Amino acid sequence: MSHRIVVLGAGYAGLLAAKRLARRLHRDDATVTLVNASDRFVERVRLHQLAAGQRLTPRPLRQQLGRAAVQLAIGRVTAIDPAARTVWMGDEPRALVYDTLVYAVGSQARLDDVPGAAEHAHTVAAPEQATRLRHRVSEIASGGTVAVVGAGLTGLETAAELAESHPGLRVGLFTSADDIGSGLAPRGRAHLRRTLDRLGVSIHPKTVVTAVREGGLDTDAGGPLAADAVVWATGFRAPDLARAAGIATDDRGRMLVDATLRSISHPEVYAIGDAAAGMSVNGTTSRMSCQSALPMGRGVADVVAARLTGREPGPVRIGYVFTNISLGRHDGVVQFTHADDRPRRLVLTGRPAAAFKETVVRSTVHSGPRSASRGN
Repeated sequence: MSHRIVVLGAGYAGLLAAKRLARRLHRDDATVTLVNASDRFVERVRLHQLAAGQRLTPRPLRQQLGRAAVQLAIGRVTAIDPAARTVWMGDEPRALVYDTLVYAVGSQARLDDVPGAAEHAHTVAAPEQATRLRHRVSEIASGGTVAVVGAGLTGLETAAELAESHPGLRVGLFTSADDIGSGLAPRGRAHLRRTLDRLGVSIHPKTVVTAVREGGLDTDAGGPLAADAVVWATGFRAPDLARAAGIATDDRGRMLVDATLRSISHPEVYAIGDAAAGMSVNGTTSRMSCQSALPMGRGVADVVAARLTGREPGPVRIGYVFTNISLGRHDGVVQFTHADDRPRRLVLTGRPAAAFKETVVRSTVHSGPRSASRGN
């Protein structure tokens, strides 16, 4: 019987891993099944555009897979049974048995940080959530307020996109940090500030949001602040599937893995992308981003293929090249970095930065994905 490989999740990491595994292994020796809740590939790095009212091109997974010898199974994964090496999916349970499991289920918005966030805040972590925010924003009259909480990449891009697409809105960006753009060189931080000011985004540093409620939010700086919509962009966590299955995870639900992305508790299981606590070249846990997901997707395919053909693989290198921040459709910042994510002096800003990021994002889709896109 051929070796059964099941890949859970068809995001950037999972899709790349499935395609590469199919190329590296002969179909008589191994079958590759890709499991995903939707039959579409989600360009997650564009969801802030969807929230701002822009149309995204549909990306059917079958089209993204091309001629790769990958079986596609559409359905929501409800449980993993490591003892039986079985994945359960669908409301009417369907079982998929595996010999090797690649866990690439991505991440979801972390909404349990403060009271009321889960009930009253919007996110852009999934298409349906971004669509819900788009509908809410369309209902807000000119002069209304949108509060974006969190000034990481998601918060910055969402605030800029909303402000540019809806110039009648007052967009505020709230962060507990001392400033925005901490990972950028001085020139990049200065451009970020200037652009947000041009777009009319008000910045509220050193502000801790203590609660979200219908009609606004509360902060440690004083009384309640009114907002017609609150966008929660403070971070992400992995789904609960691995922890519920008894597989070792960290406090954010990410699977604990060794240098080859193999589970430290279940050797037949590997994890990649946002759902994996991989080790980057600077010795810290990999951060949730395309920059980590794509080398993990490539790396895990090479590791699994090596072990199935009797070779012992080396560690998977998770390094960084650049960080892209879109600031609307015609502006942005590209911060080039060392492999350990420290910023270099080289920074691209303005229209060239916007064009650079657009090229990178398109190459991720059309190349299916490839290493050229690892800077998102």
